Amino acid sequence: MSEHSSNNAQKNDFIRNIIRDDVNAQKYPQIVTRFPPEPNGYLHLGHVKSICLNFGIAEEFGGVCNLRFDDTNPTAEKQDFIDNIENDVKWLGFEWAGEAHHASGYFDQLYAWAVQLIEQGDAYVDLQSPEQIRDNRGSFNEAGTPSPQRDASVAENLALFDEMKDGKFAEGEAVLRAKIDMASPNMNMRDPVIYRVMHQSHHQTGDKWCIYPMYDFAHPLSDALEGITHSLCTLEFEDHRPFYDWAVEKIGFEVPPHQYEFSRLNVDHTMTSKRKLKQLVDEGVVSGWDDPRMPTIAGMRRRGYTPEGLRDFCERVGVTKVDSVVDFRLLEFSIRQSLETTTARGMAVLKPLKVTITNFAEAVSSWESQKADSVNARWDEGAQTLWLKQPKHPNVDMGEREIPFTETLYIDQGDYEIEPPAGYKRLSPEKPEIRLRNTYVLAVTEHITNDAGNVTELKATIDPATLGNNPEGRKVKGVIHWVSASLGVPATVRMYEQLFSVEDPGSASDVHQVLNPNSLTELAAVVEPSLANADAGTRFQFEREGYFIADSEEHTSDKPVFNQIVSLRDSYKPA
Repeated sequence: MSEHSSNNAQKNDFIRNIIRDDVNAQKYPQIVTRFPPEPNGYLHLGHVKSICLNFGIAEEFGGVCNLRFDDTNPTAEKQDFIDNIENDVKWLGFEWAGEAHHASGYFDQLYAWAVQLIEQGDAYVDLQSPEQIRDNRGSFNEAGTPSPQRDASVAENLALFDEMKDGKFAEGEAVLRAKIDMASPNMNMRDPVIYRVMHQSHHQTGDKWCIYPMYDFAHPLSDALEGITHSLCTLEFEDHRPFYDWAVEKIGFEVPPHQYEFSRLNVDHTMTSKRKLKQLVDEGVVSGWDDPRMPTIAGMRRRGYTPEGLRDFCERVGVTKVDSVVDFRLLEFSIRQSLETTTARGMAVLKPLKVTITNFAEAVSSWESQKADSVNARWDEGAQTLWLKQPKHPNVDMGEREIPFTETLYIDQGDYEIEPPAGYKRLSPEKPEIRLRNTYVLAVTEHITNDAGNVTELKATIDPATLGNNPEGRKVKGVIHWVSASLGVPATVRMYEQLFSVEDPGSASDVHQVLNPNSLTELAAVVEPSLANADAGTRFQFEREGYFIADSEEHTSDKPVFNQIVSLRDSYKPA
């Protein structure tokens, strides 16, 4: 059994079952799929499912997958979108067959086929206004009204279509329509427009054309041109399939492609409308298409999500024909799973509280004779710093890092409470002792407050005999993280909540009403030097805090910036 068929046997969904039957019947010499985005925005979470499915199917069945830009609307498309789409697909771990394709590369052939339809009596030029065409389309309860030009001669239609191509009509003055059935119960079959006049320069073809094919016309014929065997679309295209089949049948292909629809990826608290996402970008609500709060692939990449985690998420969601809403926590679960054994550890204090160790000099100066065998450290007399060597990961060999332990430290504000809540297991006046991660047992002797009653500093001592261990008879519960106050590096840490405050933000008439005001919080944190010195794009687990990434755009060793990827743990367990 080949590798792809072995992997394929592990996945059973209706599309794979169809393709498996086609392969067994030797219906096609090779399985060919395609991922056909319109380059009118950045790819989002919903596209990830389509990418994984189309490229995954090709890989599993020994076929190929094309990347094709269905670029039929020059007013909304840009080269920047094309470049980012290509980067996104590669980042997710997929390679398309040969060069990327463009529907615009087929414009000459599509025009010739439009002429063929006219000559066959299957298309005509309509001179009605867009409003008249819309009004005469009819409704679900009544048939449409035929255009006055519907029965014009082939010669007349050819002449008018030539005039459209030659720029003799203004936008909206003429369109080419397929001649199908104005009484069809499927509104998409009521003589749909297949070409319109647009006096716009195209990012690929320049000013060659002033007429452009409609997406529903270009898409099926581009599939057929490329020899696509299985055209995989989301369910909203189900009602468009009759026209898809009509177009490829009327043009005539010995082995036509076939369209199959699957449910789109809907995730709660997430919106994937390109129009509304573009509105957020244009209005400056977010910093750009790659804002880490955005559901775009660029945003998720900058947030620190991994391609492995996103692919795992899509596999867990599966492929069905039933629309449903996926719990956002499943996405976070998959991301968290992918980070557990791939990210180095480090300590970062997000809300610093100063701790002064009053017996530091005497306690640490004798560390050589008191240290545990498991502690690897060096004492810098001049800097009065104990440098502790610790593995970057407790279970995976990622090397070591050095952590400076000094007289003044920072711990998190939440690790000391004057009046702790029930079940609190960290520092308080009644529970003054705790272990500092990888070092000594710390005992708080005094807390200092400001006029508002907030704790601003702790005075404490360390037990010299507890470096790295608890001597016999010495039991201390609880461990907290810390950072050197003098050698730790100030850093900006961005904490994220979901961008939208409701489960279905796409249903809101005004996107501003469903924005989460707490979607971004910036903290003035302090991190250990190894984190600050990391390259941009490096992911870490901040001990006891969560997973973070050094921001790809703004992080430097002098001014570190970290984005929260996902919390450290969640009670959610996938079914």
